Amino acid sequence: MIETNRAEILAEALPYIERFQGAYVVIKYGGHAMLDPQAKDWTVRDTILLKYVGMKPVIVHGGGPEISAAMEKMGKEPEFIEGLRVTDEETLDIVKMVLVGKINTDIVSRISASGSKAVGLSGKDGGLLMARKKGPAKIVKEGVEKEVDLGLVGETEEINPEIIETLTSRGYIPVVSPIGLARDGSSLNLNADTVAGDLACALKARKLIVLTDVPGILRDIADEKSLIRQVRVNELEDLLKDGIVTGSMIPKVNACAAAIEGGVEKCHIIDGRVRHSILLELFTDQGVGTMIVGD
Repeated sequence: MIETNRAEILAEALPYIERFQGAYVVIKYGGHAMLDPQAKDWTVRDTILLKYVGMKPVIVHGGGPEISAAMEKMGKEPEFIEGLRVTDEETLDIVKMVLVGKINTDIVSRISASGSKAVGLSGKDGGLLMARKKGPAKIVKEGVEKEVDLGLVGETEEINPEIIETLTSRGYIPVVSPIGLARDGSSLNLNADTVAGDLACALKARKLIVLTDVPGILRDIADEKSLIRQVRVNELEDLLKDGIVTGSMIPKVNACAAAIEGGVEKCHIIDGRVRHSILLELFTDQGVGTMIVGD
């Protein structure tokens, strides 16, 4: 019985594997998939499997919880506006230390230990992520709309994917930290979800997968059974206006919308707490998260 079930799963996966041969798949690592050691391992193995069946996986990672923890150890209180971290010079140093010095090298090490090849990059390498300072955010406080400077927070101005294309052509899995390069050579803190969406567009990826700590987009944040399994990109604005999408989910949904509008075939917001969620979402008919498609 077990062997029959395994055969059925493989048979179900085959057409999806054939369909995505040679295609770029951008995976945004975040949430539980980056914190729990077991989740780290199965997420890495899933990513390597994508490479071995003929796809070109590219990882973009965040590190929000670890950055916040490091800030608190150093006596700094994390501050967020619309899901974006307010970043001064000291915070940027912490961001770079955690993202580039710790998380990126850990992911690369795990891929290497699992028998594949990976190269860690920041957006500054090869001019991969050229960025400009993001304008002020608008917030409403005590009924009055105000503009708030986010500090050294950037937005993508230009992506130069040549270094990614070179690495994937030679069998490497690129692992990208979302640190942008400003025109004056300075660094800017970029939102990892946004970077993943922009990079997916630049690579003409077939898929963008966003790993998070919830099953996907929920109509009721308190009820995991309220999962929206599929949504068209033109419906996302209403979900934002109605307050269904809030907080850190906002940049994830916006990144997916931008990716679809930029030519990415489908985007998936999935639960990194679920074992092998990447494979279940890509290679089974039902999937496990929210799939975002074009109009």
